[in-house]
Amino acid sequence: MARILIIDDDEMMCAMISQMVERVGYRADSAYTLADGMEKVFAGSYDVVFLDIRLPDGNGLSRLADIKDAPSAPDVIIITGSEDPDGAELAIKNGAWDYVQKPASIKEMTLPFLRALQYRDEKNARRPLVSINREGIIGNSPQMKYCLDLLAQAAGSEVNVLLTGETGTGKDLFAQAIHANGLRSERNFVIVDCTALPETLVESVLFGYEKGAFTGADRAREGLIKQADGGTLFLDEIGELPLPIQKSFLRVIQEQRFRPIGSKREEKSDFRLIAATNRDLDQMVRNGQFREDLLFRVRSFTIELPPLRDHLEDVKDISTYYMAKLCDRHGIGTKGFSPDFFETLSLYSWPGNVRELIHILERAFTVAQHEPTLFPQHLPKHIRIQVARSSIGKDPREQIDLREIKSSPEELPTIKEIRENAVAEAEQGYLQILMSLTDGNIKEACNISGLSRPRLYALLKKYHITKFT
Repeated sequence: MARILIIDDDEMMCAMISQMVERVGYRADSAYTLADGMEKVFAGSYDVVFLDIRLPDGNGLSRLADIKDAPSAPDVIIITGSEDPDGAELAIKNGAWDYVQKPASIKEMTLPFLRALQYRDEKNARRPLVSINREGIIGNSPQMKYCLDLLAQAAGSEVNVLLTGETGTGKDLFAQAIHANGLRSERNFVIVDCTALPETLVESVLFGYEKGAFTGADRAREGLIKQADGGTLFLDEIGELPLPIQKSFLRVIQEQRFRPIGSKREEKSDFRLIAATNRDLDQMVRNGQFREDLLFRVRSFTIELPPLRDHLEDVKDISTYYMAKLCDRHGIGTKGFSPDFFETLSLYSWPGNVRELIHILERAFTVAQHEPTLFPQHLPKHIRIQVARSSIGKDPREQIDLREIKSSPEELPTIKEIRENAVAEAEQGYLQILMSLTDGNIKEACNISGLSRPRLYALLKKYHITKFT
C-alpha cells in the first residue's frame, strides 16, 4: 500500500489531505515543521509527499531536491497559499510532480495525487533491469542521479535530444552515453562541431558533394549527414550553426533526406539527432539568431546538466576517477589524497566546471610527479588563496588578491577568473544587505532588487544565505 506524507504547519490542511488520502484507500502521516518532515522522509518509505512552501523553520522548496533523493524517491506535490508563478516554475524545474494553490478543493487535490501514484506504479512495473554504461560520467549526487535517469529514458527511445548547460559540464559525454546505450550503439556516432565549421564550407561538410560541383571538387565526397546513416548525428554547439543553414537542416530533420552539392538526386539518411549548446536558444530565437521551428525539433527531450558548483559532493569521486586514469596512463602506482586536498577542491567555485577540474588534476599530477600523496600544495595558488580566505570567515569565491601572486607568470589567473570573482563578491555583499533590510521577505527583496524569484533563490543558494521567508 502506498504511503503518503504531508508537510504543512496548517493542521486543518493536514487533516483535509489525510481524509482525502484515506478515502481512496491509502495511509497518510503528517509533519508540521520542515525538520520533522525531513526526518520522516528519510526514516519512512513514502510514495508521495505533499509539501508546503512556507513553514515555520524554512522554505519547503529549498529541501525539494533532498526529499526526492530519499531512499524511496517520492514524488512531491507542492501546496502553497501564495500566488507565485515564479515559485511554481521553480518547483517544476526542480522536479515537483505538481503545484497546487490553497485553498484547493478535494477534487483539485485528488487528481494530481492519483496521477502521481499511477505514474509510479507504471514506471516501476516497466523499469528495465539493465545497467547504464556511463563511462566517464562520474557522480552520485541528486543532480547527477536525476540527469542519469533522463539519460536512461533518452537512450531507450529514438527522440531528438537537446543537452544544455555551461561549458565543461560534460554534454559530449552524455551524448556519447545516449548513443552507447541506445538501439544504434553498433553504428556510427558522428560529431559535428558547429563552432569549427567555416560558413562557406558548412553545406559541403554536412551534405557532401559530387565531383566537379565546384572548383577543387576533383572527386565526390560523402557528407557527415550520410556518414551518420543508421547511427547518431551529434551537433555540438548547435547555437553556432549559421542561420542560412538552419532552414536546410530543418528539412533534413523532418524528412531524413538531403541533396549533396552538385547532385541531381536526393539521398536518405536515417540518423538519430542529439544536439548540445551552452547558449540560451530561446533568447537567440527572440533575437532572430535561431529558427524557432528548428528549436522545436531539436529539443523534443531536454537534459540540463548542472554546473559543478551545484553538486560539489561529486568532486571527490570525479578526482579519484581521473587521477587513477592519469596514473594508469603514465604507468605509475595510484596516488593517495590528503583529506584537506578534497576539502580545498570543494571550496572552489569551478567556473570551468568538470573540464576545469580535470585540467587542475592534470596539473597537480605533473607537479607531484612521483610523490605518492597529493596535498593542497600541489594545486594552483589562486585556489589555495581562496581557501585561506575562507578559513578566516570569508567566502572563498571573493576577489583574488593579485598582490599575493608573485612566484611565476603561470600562477596569474585569467581576466575571466578575476571578473567572475569580483562579480561574486559584489553579489554576495548585496544579497546579505538586501535580506537583512527586508528581514528575509522574498517578495519584498524581489521588488527592491528587480530579480525574479527563481533567480533570487538560485543566488541565495549559491552564497549559502538561508535566512529568508
